[in-house]
Amino acid sequence: MGHLSSLFDGLAKSLSVKRRKRCGNDDGKEAAEAMAKEAKKNDLILRSSGIVNSDCSNNFVSIFSKRGQKGVNQDCFIVWEEFGCQPDMIFCGIFDGHGPWGHFVAKRVRESMPPSLLCNWQETLALTSLDPEFDLGSDKKLHRFDVWKQSYLKTCAAIDQELEHHPRIDSFYSGTTALSIVRQGELVVIANVGDSRAVLATTSDDGSLVPVQLTIDFKPNLPQEAERITQCKGRVFCLHDEPGVHRVWLPNGETPGLAMSRAFGDYCVKDYGLISVPEVTQRNLSNRDQFIVLATDGVWDVISNQQAVDIVSSTTDRAKSAKRLVQCAVHAWKRNRRGVAMDDISAICLFFHSSQPSRQANLIHYHRKHEK
Repeated sequence: MGHLSSLFDGLAKSLSVKRRKRCGNDDGKEAAEAMAKEAKKNDLILRSSGIVNSDCSNNFVSIFSKRGQKGVNQDCFIVWEEFGCQPDMIFCGIFDGHGPWGHFVAKRVRESMPPSLLCNWQETLALTSLDPEFDLGSDKKLHRFDVWKQSYLKTCAAIDQELEHHPRIDSFYSGTTALSIVRQGELVVIANVGDSRAVLATTSDDGSLVPVQLTIDFKPNLPQEAERITQCKGRVFCLHDEPGVHRVWLPNGETPGLAMSRAFGDYCVKDYGLISVPEVTQRNLSNRDQFIVLATDGVWDVISNQQAVDIVSSTTDRAKSAKRLVQCAVHAWKRNRRGVAMDDISAICLFFHSSQPSRQANLIHYHRKHEK
């Protein structure tokens, strides 16, 4: 894919020279989409339960999803190894749809986010390199993070705007959360819209694995979220039969009842405090950091951060780590939430050190096991 990478770099630089402000131009969009198609053709993209294990990378990824008891599975995910034709980069994203069209919204955001992010990242890189006032002697790690943060902010704004006018997806009463990470060498950038969660497993001084929560669950009752919603005339309260479950409501009437304060779509309540702005943070990996778990709230409603780290780390076969975490969550739902319809449950486990021997050079091996 070297020719695509060179082509994309050239397009980004030419676009930046012309000072085009948006990545919605045809050239940049087509280049990003071409990279996605080429990556899919070369088995570098995974969208179903399975594993990603490439000879070219230290990453090892285990993925699994289980449909809940509320109808169609509205969770979906994507892993893109060698993201943007960069051998040291990987993109992982997990999306949790809700509402009557939620599964369509989640899949649409899953498909549009990686190429859009690539486009904005390339353009932002080119802009900073061409800026005469940009200090090339500044902290490179900070610079790399700033580029990713700006790229994510542009991407999420564009996705939400495009989704609102999508001709075949009705997202007025439907939406999706979106949690994604990009690993670029030892830098991990985390972008979160909604209430899915990223948890890092790292080694403590006594040798035990401990969790570090990398994201905030954006629930409506968080002080800063509730303040924004109420200032926009939205309401936050729990129903009598759901004590402790805070939801977002319109000024009049009991709709839509969203259990998160940030999401793509849900335009019925976008004027009343719901936003799609991601919280973008970073983590510089050390040799103590072992893996990251990305999971939808179906996991975290019944499994603690420490339990998740223990479950994943104690799974002998790392290829089955995400499946085992999901299965433990299923058992916890049945044990602790009797009478409550189980949510969709999905998890991505990204290990930073590949320890399994390779079978064939430059291939990614899938073990797809779909859950109906």
